[in-house]
Amino acid sequence: MKKERSISIIALLAIGIILSILVYLYNSPLFERTPPTITLEETIYWNLKEPIPLHVKDESGIKFLRVNLSDGTNSVVLHTQMYASPQKEIALELNFPRTGFFSKEEQMVLEVEAVDASKWNFFGGNTANQNALLRIDTARPELYALTNSYKITKGGAAAVVFRAQDANMKDLYIQTNDGHRFYPTPFYKEGYFISLVAWPRREESFQADIIAQDKAGNVSRERIRFFLENRRYRISTIALTERFLGGKVTELAQEYSREVQLMSPIERFMFVNKTLRQDNDAQIAAVATQAPQALLGEGKLTPFYPLKNGAAVASFGDHRKYTYEGQVVSESYHLGLDLASTAQADIVSSNDGRVVFARDTGIYGKTAILDHGLGLYTLYSHCSTLAVQEGDRVKAGDVIGKTGVTGFAFGDHLHFGVLVQGVEVRPEEWMDRGWMEDNVYAIMRNAQALIERQ
Repeated sequence: MKKERSISIIALLAIGIILSILVYLYNSPLFERTPPTITLEETIYWNLKEPIPLHVKDESGIKFLRVNLSDGTNSVVLHTQMYASPQKEIALELNFPRTGFFSKEEQMVLEVEAVDASKWNFFGGNTANQNALLRIDTARPELYALTNSYKITKGGAAAVVFRAQDANMKDLYIQTNDGHRFYPTPFYKEGYFISLVAWPRREESFQADIIAQDKAGNVSRERIRFFLENRRYRISTIALTERFLGGKVTELAQEYSREVQLMSPIERFMFVNKTLRQDNDAQIAAVATQAPQALLGEGKLTPFYPLKNGAAVASFGDHRKYTYEGQVVSESYHLGLDLASTAQADIVSSNDGRVVFARDTGIYGKTAILDHGLGLYTLYSHCSTLAVQEGDRVKAGDVIGKTGVTGFAFGDHLHFGVLVQGVEVRPEEWMDRGWMEDNVYAIMRNAQALIERQ
């Protein structure tokens, strides 16, 4: 009896040990049960030139990887390898085989199989399989400029109408030599587009290319042929005085800098004229960089005259250099037109628009920005009060606000700006009916006539 009991205890202990071993092995990293992770898009547009990236990873390491390309009838192995030392991560660039495989099919399948080094599955490891559908596209997008403004002036704007078509179009934009991108608006008929472009005041040269890229990476590029008209802008030297460095400079520095108490008067000015100005300009550009969703309206825009009987007191593009004790300490560009009439005069919208910005903006004070379509925005700064809110729709003749001295202003006036997709341009062009007709509306009419003859 005692012998049988001893045998039972021993058997139970053995079973317990075996179960403990099995539980340990079941939970051991050596027997992990997670298959490898394969990073591969489900559908890939492929031009057969650019490699397809493939990324595979696994905690226990990958011991086998195979990649197969098939068109349904024929297939070829792009990669196969048994790794003597399992790899936790494998990154490959898969290229179309140069020899041994030929296919005219417009669709293929990429098949990936990966096996890890886990001891699970009777030491066979975990297996992951993933397929990607390849849509073969080797044709570049159709692209050509239809018509454009004859010339563009340094600091000014111009228009272009072009045709761009591709069944798999991904990106379509105009890129200038300074890296800025202008996004077009659909125009008149399917496949045609229109865009305003701008030559920044600070750039000495200008060129613009229309770029179309499809999902497969095929790219078409066409240069827009503008006559470049250089323009000289005034350079002013302003000597800073102790009186000038007080007042507004100190007020703005106190409001927008936490380190104002550690700054000297000249450091406060440099903060306001450089750091704060750059932040404010970036904020304004971000608002006015949104891709246009509509044309300039069904009817023509009228020239912009936001201030009745307003006289220009500062021009667009002035390059201002500030000196202190005979040394240049800071500089800025005046990228707007300053207009003044009477104190707190009504600022009127010359055209319909949507208010996309209405708030206090550092050196520009109380500011409103209106979107007029086609990437064209107008800016109204230094207002004493604003009569609009963001999201409002305004009509031609509506009052936007009143002139004032908010921000970095030393006399009651309106700072009027015009932006083309984030780039400040000469307001004078958009105040000139003849310029608007020659450079925008004539281009649109001519383009429509050309499209009708296609």
